Amino acid sequence: MIVRFSLYGFLKNLRFFEAFLILALRERGLDFLGIGGLIAAREIAGNISQIPSGALADALGRRRCMIASMAGYVISYLVLGLSSSSFLLVAGMVFYGTADAFRDGTHKALIYAWLRQQGREDERTKVYGYTRSWSKLGSALSSLIAAALVFFTGSFASVFLLSAIPAALNLINLATYPASLDAGVPRGGGLRQTRLNLLETVREVVGKASIRRLVADSVAVEGSYTVVKDYLQVVVQAFAVALPVHLAMNGDQRTAVLGGLAYAVLHLLSSAASRRAHRFEAHCGGTEAAVNRIYQLSAAAMAVLAISLLGGLGWLAVAVFIALGLLQNLWRPIHIGRFDRDGEEQRAATLLSIESQASSLAAALWAPLIGWLIDRLTSHAATTPLTALWPVCLAGLPMLAVVLRRLRGNG
Repeated sequence: MIVRFSLYGFLKNLRFFEAFLILALRERGLDFLGIGGLIAAREIAGNISQIPSGALADALGRRRCMIASMAGYVISYLVLGLSSSSFLLVAGMVFYGTADAFRDGTHKALIYAWLRQQGREDERTKVYGYTRSWSKLGSALSSLIAAALVFFTGSFASVFLLSAIPAALNLINLATYPASLDAGVPRGGGLRQTRLNLLETVREVVGKASIRRLVADSVAVEGSYTVVKDYLQVVVQAFAVALPVHLAMNGDQRTAVLGGLAYAVLHLLSSAASRRAHRFEAHCGGTEAAVNRIYQLSAAAMAVLAISLLGGLGWLAVAVFIALGLLQNLWRPIHIGRFDRDGEEQRAATLLSIESQASSLAAALWAPLIGWLIDRLTSHAATTPLTALWPVCLAGLPMLAVVLRRLRGNG
C-alpha cells in the first residue's frame, strides 16, 4: 500500500499550473488584490467545506470522499483553463478549495489506519515523510513540464488543462484502494453520524489543550506558508527579466526556464527533506524539540527574505524561498504525526480537517491583505519590482510571535 499511497501523492502534485499560478492570473489582467481575492475564495470555500468533509469521510467512507475530491479537481482545472471571466475564475477556485477540503486530512487518515492495521504506528513520521517525498517528486516533474509548455506556447493558460489528466488517473487509483482501510470507522449513521463526529471532534479540540496547541501551530506555519510560497513566481519573474544574459529569450521564456528550474530544485530538495524528516526528528531529540527548531529556522528565514527583497537581491530571495520549502517539508510529516498521537482514531479525518480549516482561514485573511499592500507599492507594471514584494514577509509574524513566546517560557 505504501506504493499506492506514494502514487496518489505523485499524481496529485502533477499540478502543472502550480509554478505559474500567479503569473497565469496576472496574464489575464488581474492585479495582486484580485489574485489575493481568488486565493481567499479558494481558502474560504475549503474552509466552509473542511470540517463537514472530514466528518463525512469518517462517517460515510474516506475512500468515497477522496474520489469526490479528485472529481472536483478535474472540474476546477477545466474551468480555470477554459475561462477568462472573473465569475468563472472564482467558480474554478471554489471547486479547487472544496476538492482540497475533501482530500486534506482524509488521505492521511487512510495512511494512519493502514499503519495501525500493520502494527506500525511508531513509523508515522517515516512513512508519511516517504509518501510526501513522492508528492514532491511529482511537483518537481510538473514544474519542468510546465516550463516547457510556457516556453514553447508563450502562454500560461495551457498548464491548467493538462493538470486534469493526472487528476483523472488518480481518481482511478483511489477507487481501487482496499475497503479494509475504512474498517475502523463506525459506519451506518449517515448524516446523523456525520453531525455527531463533528460535534465530538470540536469538543475534543476545544477541551483538550494539546490539540488546541497543535491547531495554533498549524495556523502559524501552514497559514503563512500557503500565501508566501506562490510569490516565488513573481520573484523569479523580476529576477529573470533583469538578467543581462540569455538575450535570445524574451521575458516570458526566461521566466519559464528559471521558474521551472527553481521549482524543480525546490521540490526535489523538499522530497529529500520529507523522506528524512524522521531522522531530523531523532537528531533534534524528539518531536517537540524538532518542532521548536523548525519554528526558529523559519522565523529567521522570513527575516532574511525581508532583507533580500528590500535590498533587491533576487538570487538571495529565491534561495530563501527554497529554504522555506525545505523547512515546510520537514515540518509537515512531524507535525501531522502529532495529531495522530494526541487525537482519537475514529475521528482522525475530522480532526485533520479542522486543522486544515484553521490554516485556510489564516491564509484567506493574509492573501488579500498582502496583495493590497503590494499593489500600493507598485505601479501595476507587467513586472513587479522586488522591493515592492516585501509585504509577503508579514505572514511570518505569527511564527516570530510563537518563537518569542517559547523562548520566554524556557527562560
